[in-house]
Amino acid sequence: MVLTDPVRPRRVSNVSTALARNRLGVPAVVFFVMAAAAPLTVVAGSATTGFAVTEFIGIAVAYLAVAVILAVFAVGYIAMSRRVVNAGAFYTYVAHGLGRIPGVGAAFVAVVAYNAMQISIYGAFGVVAAAVLEATCGWQVAWWVCALAAWLLVAVLGVRRVDLNGYVLGVLLVAEIAVAVVFDVVLLTHPADGQVSFAALAPGLLLSAGAVALLVGGIAGFAGFEMTAVFSEEARDPQRTVPRATYLAIGIIGVLYGLSAWAMTVATGPDRIVQAAQEQGTELFFNLAAPHVPAAVIDVGHLLFLTSLFAALLAFHNTVSRYLFALGREQVLPGRLGRTSRRTGAPKLGSFLQSVTAVAVLILYAAAGWDPITHLFFWGGIGGGLGILILMAATSIAVVGFFARHRHGEPVLRRLIAPILAALILTATLVVTVAEFAELLNIPNSSPVRWAFPAAYATAAVLGVGWALILRTARRSVYAAIGLGADSSTAAIRLSPTGVAQPDLTLDPAFTKASPR
Repeated sequence: MVLTDPVRPRRVSNVSTALARNRLGVPAVVFFVMAAAAPLTVVAGSATTGFAVTEFIGIAVAYLAVAVILAVFAVGYIAMSRRVVNAGAFYTYVAHGLGRIPGVGAAFVAVVAYNAMQISIYGAFGVVAAAVLEATCGWQVAWWVCALAAWLLVAVLGVRRVDLNGYVLGVLLVAEIAVAVVFDVVLLTHPADGQVSFAALAPGLLLSAGAVALLVGGIAGFAGFEMTAVFSEEARDPQRTVPRATYLAIGIIGVLYGLSAWAMTVATGPDRIVQAAQEQGTELFFNLAAPHVPAAVIDVGHLLFLTSLFAALLAFHNTVSRYLFALGREQVLPGRLGRTSRRTGAPKLGSFLQSVTAVAVLILYAAAGWDPITHLFFWGGIGGGLGILILMAATSIAVVGFFARHRHGEPVLRRLIAPILAALILTATLVVTVAEFAELLNIPNSSPVRWAFPAAYATAAVLGVGWALILRTARRSVYAAIGLGADSSTAAIRLSPTGVAQPDLTLDPAFTKASPR
């Protein structure tokens, strides 16, 4: 739509274009974030797979290094979250810091990345659930049947009240962390050869060949920590809730991952961890603890491994639906996506679209007979991690750009030093990761899959940029409101002397807080 009336405001009722306010405190946001990270899934699944596939004993120190990198990134990220409260998170920050056109490109990348992360988890859930049913009930069920059952439950919970989701995730999360910590204590108090080894924590391991590329696997394990900003509109006092939740999540996740990966090397011996992981796979963590704890504890651990996967499914589903909501509310995508349920406050159409996308992929994998672990869970998880790494690098640069124009009294550490340092580290990691992506996927360099995810993100970015250019020409009022979040639905739009639609700052002072270019 081309705006022809220079003074006509574009207003939409905020009853159905606003997320439920003041429903999430720090604990609930931390639950969402850590549930998406799926601690027990990463410890029992990703870490053991990392040992087996990469033959790198320094998985623990890699997780700790990622935690430090993310803490540096979070300094600028949180500073910006205090100024820009929007469920679009990465997309919104890039729009405010680098401009609307790169912002829409980042939005398209985010939608692909978070869908890849969410849908990939169905592969692991289906396989693990099928194994649990066979072991406990003697039922032989196809993985995709279990995956579809989980999909149905996620689809239902996805349109319920967000605080209800937080309660569900909280209960599951506390239980799985408790089990992981118990197992860690058991492994550390029963070291191989009777001596605790710190060899797997040596920082020098990060200098070995290919270690930098492994950081993307670590970032995939932390994926979800950035969701604190995604839920900012639904948080109580987001200026305090988001920073506290972000740092708490990074600290707890980093310590738990590093501790658990190190504990496994202590229990097997650093020189035997790779062979043990290759032989026992995702059962390694449970098998190492089994001789020293009651069998019931191991059974509970297996059950929580399954619920950990489900919690991650639900958390990433909520993230995707809120990204779609943010884009629909600003009419970058169809405006109907920017509507929420009047009863629950959830972004119902965004939730529905994510569910439809997920079930289509599951049906495709089931019909084609593709491996749900290697081809869905492993490849999809690493691919999603690559997309999040791209978004983090772009956001770090955007933070610098934003505070160059809007200092807001932020100290130089938050607005300049930390974001620049994070941008340099993340960009370098991204370059190395793309160069060695075949190694990460454990496929030949000649395989077309090696470029599938990098090409998908490049395509998404180009499509987003192209669409933003179309909006700038054909739908100028929509283009002018990109990145404004809740303000976009009540913004008065006027035409500048050059004919470009802009928010009317005199009619809506809220835009003066941080309007993007």
